[in-house]
This record gives sequence, C-alpha cells and structure tokens, in this order.
Amino acid sequence: MVETIQNRIKGLRDEMKKAGVQAWYISGTDPHQSEYMPEHWQARSFISGFTGSAGLLVVTLDRAALWTDSRYFLQAGEQLAGTGIQLMKQRMPETPEPAVWLGSQLEAGAKVGTDLSCLSVAQSKKLQADLAAAGLSLCDTGDLLQHIWENRPVLPVNPVFEHQLKYSGKRRTDKLKEILQFAEVNGANATLLTALDDLAWAFNLRGTDVEYNPVFVGFGFVAEGKHTLFVDQQKINQELKDQLQEDGIAIQDYESFYSFLKELDEDCVVMLDPARTNAAVQAAIPDKVKVIEQTSAATLLKAQKTTFEIIHIRETMKKDGVAMVNFLYWLNQTAGKEPLTEFDLVEKLEYFRAQQEEFQGNSFYSIVGLNGNGAIVHRSVTRESAASIGDEGMLLFDSGGQYLGGTTDITRTITLGEPTAKQKRDFTLVLKGMIGLSQAKFPAGTVGANLDVHARMHLWKNGLNYGHGTGHGIGYFLNVHEGPMSIRQEYNEQTIKPGMVISNEPGLYREGEYGIRIENVIVCAESEETGFGRFLEFETLTLCPIDLKLVEKQLLSQDELDWLNSYHEKVYKRLEPLLEDEQRVFLKEQTRKL
Repeated sequence: MVETIQNRIKGLRDEMKKAGVQAWYISGTDPHQSEYMPEHWQARSFISGFTGSAGLLVVTLDRAALWTDSRYFLQAGEQLAGTGIQLMKQRMPETPEPAVWLGSQLEAGAKVGTDLSCLSVAQSKKLQADLAAAGLSLCDTGDLLQHIWENRPVLPVNPVFEHQLKYSGKRRTDKLKEILQFAEVNGANATLLTALDDLAWAFNLRGTDVEYNPVFVGFGFVAEGKHTLFVDQQKINQELKDQLQEDGIAIQDYESFYSFLKELDEDCVVMLDPARTNAAVQAAIPDKVKVIEQTSAATLLKAQKTTFEIIHIRETMKKDGVAMVNFLYWLNQTAGKEPLTEFDLVEKLEYFRAQQEEFQGNSFYSIVGLNGNGAIVHRSVTRESAASIGDEGMLLFDSGGQYLGGTTDITRTITLGEPTAKQKRDFTLVLKGMIGLSQAKFPAGTVGANLDVHARMHLWKNGLNYGHGTGHGIGYFLNVHEGPMSIRQEYNEQTIKPGMVISNEPGLYREGEYGIRIENVIVCAESEETGFGRFLEFETLTLCPIDLKLVEKQLLSQDELDWLNSYHEKVYKRLEPLLEDEQRVFLKEQTRKL
C-alpha cells in the first residue's frame, strides 16, 4: 500500500506540473461540503491512504503533509507511516497552519492549486487571504485526479425515497415556505440548498448515496413558484416525480445546476451559506445577481427539533436501548467463554439493532476498542486488525443507528473483569463530567463553549483532559454529526436553543492502556423564567445502563449520585416492559441503586 500511495503522489505531481502549480490543496470534502461522502469524492483517502473523516492534505512538488485532529492522531500516524506524508496535529501549539507551512516550503509568488468545487466559499476566502499573507496565490485547477485515478468509483444511482409525513411531521411545502420566509427577512428571494442533509430535510426525501448517512447527491433551488430539485432523475420513480411536481417542485439533472445558476435573472437575490456552499457554485452566479451570505435556513430550522420529532426520538431511544441491553447481556454471557474479537462486537451491535422496528442501518461504523485500542478515539477495526476479547480489560464501544424516527449515537465503556483503582478513578472523573453537562442550567443565549467546562472541570482539576469536542448536533434520521451548534472548547457563535439534540461525550485516553468515553444524547429544553431571564436545561434521551463496576462512589457528590440512581431508574422503567425475562433480570442488576 505504501508503494501505491507513493505512485499516486508521483502521478499527482505530474499533473501539478502540467497545471503550472507548485502545490495542490485537498480540502478532504466534496462539492456539498460533506464530512462523509461517496467514494467518488474521497480524494484525500485515495492520495494519502488516511481514512479518517476529517483532515486536509497538501502536496508540493517535493513534500506532502496531512492535518487532522486529535481523534485521528494515532490512526493517521499508522496509516501515513512510510508514505512520506508528514502528520500535522491540529490545535497543537507547534503545528503551523497549512498556508504558513506552504509559505515555508515554496518560493514567493508560487501558485497553490485546488479544486474550488470542493472548497466552501468561506474556506476559499480564508485560504486566499492566508496564502496572500505568505506571498502565495490560489488558483482553481479543477479536479486533477481525474487523469490518475484509474477505475474511479462513479457517483451512486441509488433510489431516492420519501420520508413519510408520519415521521417527518411537516409537509415539504411548509418547510420550503419557511425557508423562503427566512430568505425574505434577510432581503433575498431565492435560496440555494447545497448541503446534502439540508436538501434531504427540506424536501422530505432520503437516500443511500452516502454510507451511514440517509442522504442523496443533489442540489436545491428554492424560490417563489420556482422550487427546483437537481438530481440524477433515474433515482426518482414516477410516483415520487408526480408527487414532487404536484407540490410545485421541478426536477432537473444534477449536472445542470451550474448552468442553471449562470442563467439567473438580475432581479434574483440569492441567499447561500458560505460555510456549506462550494466556491465554484458562487463563481457560477452572474455578477448581475445579488448574493447574500447567511447560514442556511434549512440548517437552522432542522437543528431545532419539533415537539413531534422529539416524541419520535424518545420512542427511537427505547428501541435503541433495547438493542443495547440485548447486546450487553449477550456480551456478559459470551466474553471469556467463547472465542470473541472486537470485530465480532461490531457485527453484533448491528445485529441487535436490526431486530428493532424502523431500523434503517448504522449511523456510523461502530468504534470498538479493547484496552489500548480504546485510546484510538475513532478506531475503525477490521476482521484482520481485531484484538481477541477475553474476560478482563477495559472495553470501549461507540455505535449508533438510523431509524425512521431518529438517529442515535451512544458510547459505553465497561470492564470485563475487576478494574484497577486507577481505572475506576479515571472513569468516575469522566462520569462526573457527563453528569455535570447533563445537569447544566443556563440562560438563553448561551453558546456551547460556555457549557463545555461542565464536562471538563473535574478532569482539569486532576491535570487531565481530552482533545475532542464534548457535543455535536445529531440529525433526525439524518447525519449523526449535524450543525450548526456544538459543545467544545473552540468558540462557536451558534447559541444552544430548545429542541437542539446534542451528544454529551466527555472522555479520557491513556495511550497504550485504555480509553474511556461515556456518551448520551441530550435535548435542550425550557427550564424556567426568573427575574434574571429565561433559563434552559437538558433532558437525557439515551436509555442504557452505565457500568457501575467502574464507579468509585466516594468520588461522587450526593447530587451526582442522585442523578446516576435516577437515570438508572428511568432506564429500567422505560425498557423493562420491552425485554425478555433474562434480559430484564440482567438490566435490573445493571441499574441497581448505588
């Protein structure tokens, strides 16, 4: 594989020379700014061999470097070994920004090429400014890989299907009307939908073009009397076409989107999201057309789940909870008694979820790590790399499901034998952080960075920390990672609002020893109105026991202990009627009062 990667880099450098650029910048995304994407657009993985979901790659005529975050430091180090590609650890003080690094590698006046269709409007502006400060320039080369990527996967042609009203709760015509109203308030009369999850949500459609994400490749144009869906038309059957047309939606070929934009009238005022729209889209809009840059209305609207959706999510969490209890019971009966590997657990997690009604597949590839493997935050285990599992050690598993009534994401860390005092202490410190965020009460208008400290302060007091964020938004039968909100140390101007469904997942990772992460899904809700304003709080939605064998009771305050006992009481009460007798007895023990 190393030789293959080196040959691909050589081929890319040949194309760079033909294009007259001294470096090529690979953003690591697609024309829809997706985190996960069809294989056709997985350029970073093709050139570098790195398969993580986040990172950017820069190749010069004699050097190459890949930037990724702490979730992937260990994985990237392994996958880049021997390729000649330098690992750049993001958010570390010694790591230079890509433009700074390029400035140190290239002569003044050098050109940095990129495929602008895979760079957002905001990224393009920033990169141009950063390169200019380093004495370099950015130019659009288009996709240089088309000449060297043999047998490149084609774009998928999987069917698009309706997300029925009994699950969506709101007609597509009403959603499109809301999007138009948002545009009008901001001075526009048309909106572009370019992110795949925005598109799926707005049109009440789903697909299977991207593994684990129920979306389809397409674009959308929303304007009074002129809603248009740009999609490979063979994906839509006649019945759905008729329904869309009845709802006032025209259908055009996916490839015609850019030419459609070029023909826009000068009386059109277009709103686009600079963070979710690629720079080639903006470049296709004529100068005579006014463009307003604003966070996508679909992004903002779908982030705040409706009461109808939250009711469905609660029911979905019961289904997922039953699957998890069945899995934990199976693991308890099997580990140390039958041959077992980490990969077996990946398969079993999906097996138990598949037994639940409305299950549509995993929401991401399950992360399973025993002992030191658990410290690889986003480990992607294979049958070949899987470690054997016995009756001792710390085991971390992070998994989730896609259901017609919601998307789930849960992490549990358990001990297979008797834990050490150190393991119990570390686990309990992480648990205190998870409880702290679960119990947070805060004034309306609070941003995620101000809440992040609830999850970290007990770790910080003991000189400990974790490198990833604490919480990401979660879609409704959509992407498991959904913006625009987040709970992490880095500032995000989006405030946490009622209806936002977010993960709560502090962790701790000791390289070579073990990893700990405890993750529940929470939803922001109204708390109370006081003389000091309106306050919000969180409701925990996930239903699954937390391993009490790892809890050091003396480290918990009475308030924290009460929360844990109350949570376990709720888990048992809601799941007990849905379980078989043996699993019910097992759950009763797992949720015993501490």
